[in-house]
Amino acid sequence: MFGTTFLLAIRSILRHKLRSILTALGIIIGVAAVVTMVTLGKATTAAVQQQISALGTNILQIRPGQGFGRGGGGPRPPDFKPADVTAIRDQVAGVTAVAPQAQTTATVIYNGANWSTTVNGTTNGYFEVSPWPLIEGRYWTRAEEQAGKAVCIIGTTIQTNLFRGGSAAGSRIRVNGISCDVIGVLKTKGQAGFGGDQDDVVIMPIKQVQRRFTGSTDIRLMLVGTDPAYDSAQIQSSITDLLRERRNITGGKQDDFNIFDTAQISQTLTGTTTLLTQIVAAVAMISLIVGGIGIMNIMLVSVTERTREIGIRLAIGAVASEVLMQFLVEAVVLSMLGGVIGLLIAQFAVALMSWLGSLPFLFDIQINVIAFAISAIIGVVFGYFPARRAASLNPIDALRHE
Repeated sequence: MFGTTFLLAIRSILRHKLRSILTALGIIIGVAAVVTMVTLGKATTAAVQQQISALGTNILQIRPGQGFGRGGGGPRPPDFKPADVTAIRDQVAGVTAVAPQAQTTATVIYNGANWSTTVNGTTNGYFEVSPWPLIEGRYWTRAEEQAGKAVCIIGTTIQTNLFRGGSAAGSRIRVNGISCDVIGVLKTKGQAGFGGDQDDVVIMPIKQVQRRFTGSTDIRLMLVGTDPAYDSAQIQSSITDLLRERRNITGGKQDDFNIFDTAQISQTLTGTTTLLTQIVAAVAMISLIVGGIGIMNIMLVSVTERTREIGIRLAIGAVASEVLMQFLVEAVVLSMLGGVIGLLIAQFAVALMSWLGSLPFLFDIQINVIAFAISAIIGVVFGYFPARRAASLNPIDALRHE
């Protein structure tokens, strides 16, 4: 019985192909929108987590000022001093390493080729706080660091643009006119959490950068590695108390520095992207409801058009439940057809947007199954009223219908 009813429903749908596609259009758009938005939202969340993790785990970033900028309209807060780095490393429990950083921009030249990049002056503690493997060469020694030798480690972007991807270790480059021996090449890291190419960098001993580029011992950023066995909040509190004391911040005065926990940043960004994904998906769900209303409207029109056919079926012995099932199956098939087409469009859209936005391509089986199931449920819910109306027709009145 069901097989015959299903075939009748398919035959009716194929009889009016264009109308059937237009009827399912709302479901197609709704399913495609929901699946695309949810999948891209999860891909964005995954990308954020990956990029934040590339900065390192169990890391605190300490900067002068309030927030990422200097904050307020007052004078610029003073930078940190080398003694602050030593104090945090030696006096705060749970700190594994401290890496001061002094940054500047420079033009790097090798064999006539030049490239504008970022020069990052730091210590070997940087590679302890945020491990960054080498693909060739070595790190600088403690003696080279203490003496501020003109040695450098470059990212793969520099290697690609100056050395055409060839071996760079052992070569000599000029950084803003200053000769520097390349002793190592860092493994590719990719984009940073807030944009920018992490591999477009030249890393040198901080004393060399301060002496030859910045002209001072000021430090604008400290990366602090923490022991996961210690409570991060307690470590932050201890660092805050220490820096307030060293910077003579007393009483109720506000801190003129800020501490960021990379784990907290990751959680915040992940929570934000998840919430936005849920909001967009909820808005997209409205398209599914509109699509269901469209199916109900067309099915009511179909019942009116086929009133005489229904009357004949009822007059020759068909029962009301068979008529109801026929129209209900027709509505569900239309809705499921729209769901399948919507899923196919969604996969294409996700692949395209992932490629354009440099996001990982994810196939979320769960959201695809849920979206398809919802499309089938919408067919049942919105197809029941037209089917019920067809089943309740009086055979005599139906046969008289013109």
